[in-house]
Parts: sequence; C-alpha cells; structure tokens
Amino acid sequence: MAKKDYYQTLGLKRDASEKEIKKAFRTLAQQYHPDKNPGDATAEQRFKEVNEAYSVLSDVENRKQYDRFGENWGQYARAGGR
Repeated sequence: MAKKDYYQTLGLKRDASEKEIKKAFRTLAQQYHPDKNPGDATAEQRFKEVNEAYSVLSDVENRKQYDRFGENWGQYARAGGR
C-alpha cells in the first residue's frame, strides 16, 4: 500500500498556511469534481483523495497529529492518544 502524503496530494509544502490549504483544496476539488467529470473514475478517485487530505489538514488538531505521526496519525487518535 502506498503511503499517503496529504501535503503532496494538495500540492503544498509542509509549512503551508490555513489559507493556502483552503485555496489548494478549492482549486483541486473544483477541477476533479464528479459533476465536471461525469463517468471519469480517475477524477472521482482524485476528488476523494483531495477531500480526505483537506479534512485532515484543515483541522488544527488532526494536522498536528498528522505532522507528528505521519500516515499513522489516525491509529494514534483511535488508541486514545492526545
């Protein structure tokens, strides 16, 4: 399984601001939205990846955990980590 890099998914550097994250998300979400690409499975998959990346990076606490634990941030959170 390939590792997910949410910053790379959104085309951002790790020190991106909240404003840059939001702008990158909106641009990519619009580009890959299923309504603009009907029947395109690749665009639909990319749209889901962009949404997943944004949901993590737009939340301050989730982003801190992602920056600290990388791809395994969710497992840490589910195990009761703070």
